[in-house]
Amino acid sequence: MAVENNTSADRPVRGRIVMLVDNGVNGDSRVQKEARSAAEAGWDVVLLGKAKGKKEQTWQIGDAQIRLLPVPGPMSRRRHEYRRAVLRSPLAYRPGPLAAYRRQKLKARRADLNVRLILAKQEGSALGRLRLVAPRFLARFLYSWVKLRHRSTMALEKRRKDMDSALDRFTTAFWRKTMGTRAWRRLDPHLWDFELAYGKVIDELKPDLVHANDFRMLGVGARATLRARAKGQKVKLVWDAHEFLPGIKPWSPHPRWHVAQCAHELEYSRHADAVTTVSDTLAGMLQERHGLKARPTVVLNAPDAEVSPEQAAEPVPDLRELCGIGHDVPLTVYSGAAAHQRGLDTMVESLPQLPDVHTAFVVLNTDSEYMRALRARAEELGVDDRLHIVPYVPHYQVVRFLAAADLGVIPIHHWPNHEIALITKFFEYSHARLPLVVSDVKTMGSMVEQTGQGEVFRAEDVEDYVRAVKSVLGDAERYRSVYDKPGLLDQWTWEAQADVLDEVYSGLLPGSGARQTAEQRPVEART
Repeated sequence: MAVENNTSADRPVRGRIVMLVDNGVNGDSRVQKEARSAAEAGWDVVLLGKAKGKKEQTWQIGDAQIRLLPVPGPMSRRRHEYRRAVLRSPLAYRPGPLAAYRRQKLKARRADLNVRLILAKQEGSALGRLRLVAPRFLARFLYSWVKLRHRSTMALEKRRKDMDSALDRFTTAFWRKTMGTRAWRRLDPHLWDFELAYGKVIDELKPDLVHANDFRMLGVGARATLRARAKGQKVKLVWDAHEFLPGIKPWSPHPRWHVAQCAHELEYSRHADAVTTVSDTLAGMLQERHGLKARPTVVLNAPDAEVSPEQAAEPVPDLRELCGIGHDVPLTVYSGAAAHQRGLDTMVESLPQLPDVHTAFVVLNTDSEYMRALRARAEELGVDDRLHIVPYVPHYQVVRFLAAADLGVIPIHHWPNHEIALITKFFEYSHARLPLVVSDVKTMGSMVEQTGQGEVFRAEDVEDYVRAVKSVLGDAERYRSVYDKPGLLDQWTWEAQADVLDEVYSGLLPGSGARQTAEQRPVEART
C-alpha cells in the first residue's frame, strides 16, 4: 500500500492517515504525539483541527501536516431559537437584534426631545414647550411598552437557554423516544457545523484511514468513511475514545447538549473498524456500552522518552524563574486543563496552611474566567504572592519544564470519568520524577498507593490535602526514589504507546508494510 500522496517531498509512505480533532491542536499533547509518531513511522499524516478565526491555518509537526479549518457556527442555535414564541411569550420580539434596536431607538428619541425642551425653555417659547407635550408623553409610553417587550424577550431567551420547563422536558423526551440515536439532529444540530467544515476536506484528501479523536469527530469520520466506501475506496476508521462520555461533566450547560452527544456517539460507534482508548477500565466500559466485538486497544497518554536533537536544542523556560522564586523555595505544580472539577480551588485554599509553599498552575489560558476567580480568591486569602499562573510550553518540553517543581498535584474531583484512567499529567509528573499528591479517584489513587510515588488525599478536602503535601515535602527523596525501580518509567513512554497504535493501523491496512524507524527513513524525510 505504499503510495506517493505524501506531504514530504519524494518520501515513500505506507498510506495516508487523516486525523480529526475538534480543537486547535495546541495544548492537546495526545493528538500532537499521534500525528508526529505516525508520520515518523512512515505514514502520510494530515491532522485536521478547528481554527479560532475565519482563515485556515497550517503548519507541521515533524512530517505531519496540521490544518486548522474555520468552523462557522450558525447551527449552534437550535431551530426553535429562531422562531417567535407567540403562545409561550406573545409580547417577546422575534429572535435577533430587534429588541435591542427598538429600545435604543426610543432612548434616542427621548434624549432628542429632552434637548428640544431645554432649547424651548432657553428661548422662552411657551408654544414650543406646548408642542413637545404630546411627543414626550408618547415617547414615555412607547419606551415603557418597548421596555416591557424587551424584558419579555430576555426572559424568553433565558427560558430557551435553561430549557427546564415541563414543555421543554417533554419535547426533549419526545425526540429521544421517536428518533433514538438520531435525536442529536434535533437536540444539538451544531454537530453538523463540524461535518460541513471538515467533510469536504477529508473527501479531497482521499485517506486510507481516518483517525477520529473523541466523540464529536466520530460522526465526521464515520460519514467520510461511508462516502469513500460508496465510491469504491477502501477506507478504515479508527475511533480514539479519550473519555467515557456518559461520565463527563458536560462542556455546555445546555440541558440537551450531553444527551445529544451521547446519542451521536451511539449512532456512529458501530462504524469504527477499530477503537483505541486511554485505559483498560475504560476499554471494558466502552465495549459493554457500544456492544463492540473487540475490546478497544489501550494507548496510554504517556510522554515522550526522548526528543529530537532540534527539540532538545530549544531552550526550556525555567518554571521557577517564571514564578520569581529560588531553588530552595517549596513549589507545588498543577499542569493541565483548568476547570472547577479539576480541583484547583483546593490548592488555593490550602496556601494559608502551607506558609512557605508556592503553587504554580500551568494552563492553556492564563486569563480565563476561572483563573481570574482563583487569583481573586488568593488575594482574599492574602496568598496571591505565592500563586503563579503560567502558560503551556510545547509538549516535548513539558517534562523538563515541570521537573523544576518539588511535587506534582492532581486534585481532581469524583466524576465517573475521573475514576477510570491514568491521565496525561500523571505520566508527565512521573517522567519529571516528581513525587505526587493525588485525590482519591479510583485508578490514579490505587496506582500511587501501589507504587509509593506519592500520597493520596480525599478529594475536595483541604485539610487532608495539606496533610499529604506536608508528608511529601517532609521526605521527598523517599517518594522520588520509586522512579529508580527498573522498568517503571519505560512502560510509561509514548514510544511504547506509538508502537501499539501503529499495530492498530497496520492491522487494518495489512498491505502498508512495516513500521519505519528514524534510521530506515530517507535522510530528506528526517531533516
